Amino acid sequence: MITTINLLPWREERRQDQKKQFVIMLVATIVLGAAIVGLIHMQMSAKIDYQLSRNKFITAEISKLDAQIAEIRDLRKVRRNLLERMEIIQDLQTSRPSIVHLFTEIVGTVPNGVYLEKLSQTGNNLIMNGLAESNARVSTYMRNLSNSEWLKDPNLTVIEIEDKKVTRISSFTLTVQQTSPNATEEDANEDGGLQ
Repeated sequence: MITTINLLPWREERRQDQKKQFVIMLVATIVLGAAIVGLIHMQMSAKIDYQLSRNKFITAEISKLDAQIAEIRDLRKVRRNLLERMEIIQDLQTSRPSIVHLFTEIVGTVPNGVYLEKLSQTGNNLIMNGLAESNARVSTYMRNLSNSEWLKDPNLTVIEIEDKKVTRISSFTLTVQQTSPNATEEDANEDGGLQ
């Protein structure tokens, strides 16, 4: 008699075990893949957050620097204005004695027989109106002005004899430039050398 062995259940069980192992391996692979993707995603998110925080920090620092640059510009403007004011004040301080010298020279250069009636100044140019006993006195006055250290380039614009019969008084208008004895050629061209 032949014995028959039925191997079908054993094969079926083996297939079932292989299916279970395959499913377990598939699930484990999916879980492992998801975990790796999750870790990569978390790492990238962390890097992105870190870079965004760095960008935010740099933007904040740039804003601070922009504010400081604006403040520096304002300070430079204030400094420039103060320097200009200081320069003006220094110019005024250095030119302050020139008015004293001007009046001293005017008094010192006027010869006997010449009388000044009016003196006006425009910039460095002085316009003198006066009376003289003769034309020679006006010439002497112009020579005195030419020899002065604080006045230069006298120019007679008008001379008229007012009273021809009795006294022969001459009326004159004279222009002269105010200068300084220590003026350089460049200073003389710019402001008459007043320093």
